[in-house]
Amino acid sequence: MKPLNQGILISVEGIDGSGKSTFALNLYNKLIAEKIPTVLTKQPGGTKLGVQLRNILHERPFEICPKSEYLLFAADRAQHIESIVQPALNKNKIVISDRMGDSSVVYQGYARGLDTTKIETINLWAMNNIKPDITFYIQLSPEQAIQRIKQRNLALTSFEKEGIDFIKSLVLGFETIFKKRSNVIWLDGTQSPKELTEKAFSSLSKIIAQQHE
Repeated sequence: MKPLNQGILISVEGIDGSGKSTFALNLYNKLIAEKIPTVLTKQPGGTKLGVQLRNILHERPFEICPKSEYLLFAADRAQHIESIVQPALNKNKIVISDRMGDSSVVYQGYARGLDTTKIETINLWAMNNIKPDITFYIQLSPEQAIQRIKQRNLALTSFEKEGIDFIKSLVLGFETIFKKRSNVIWLDGTQSPKELTEKAFSSLSKIIAQQHE
C-alpha cells in the first residue's frame, strides 16, 4: 500500500462489552502487518496522566459528581491529543483511538444528563479542534454486552456496574449522534473479530486510496 499523504485519525466507539478494544487491537495489527505506520491508543489511559485518571474513573475510590467525571475525561483528552495524537498525525501516521470525545457526549451527556452541547464545545477545545476522520461504531445490544461482560469473569469498572437502563441510554445516545454523520462506519458486533477487521480494513483501504487520486 502507498504511503499516506496525511495522517488519519480513527476513533472506535461502542458500549462496554461491545468488543471495541479487541477490534481496535486487531485493526492495528492488520495495518502493521500491511506495513502502514499506525499508533494504537485509548481514552482514557493513553498517557501517564491518563493512566492515573483512568484508575480514578474506573475504580471510583470515592464519589465523583457527573461534572467532575466529565472534566476528568476532558483532562485526559487534552493530554492525549497533545502527547500522542497530534505528533503521530504530523508524521502522516494512522492513529486508532479506543474511544474519543463522542464517548463523553454519550456517557456523561445522554446517560448522566449533562448538557451535550457544552460537552461538545469543551471536547473541541480540549482536542485542539481535532476530530476523527473515521469512526467505527461497534453496534451491540445491551443484553448481549452484559452477557459478554459477565463471561469475562474480571473485576468490573464503575461503568460496567451500571444497570440495564444506563446501558440502553448509551445505545440511544450513540445511535442518535452517529446516524447524522457520514464519517461513521457501523459494524455488527455479533460478527467474528476476523470479519469485523476485514470489513474495517476494506473501508479504510478505500479512504487511503483516495489520498492518491
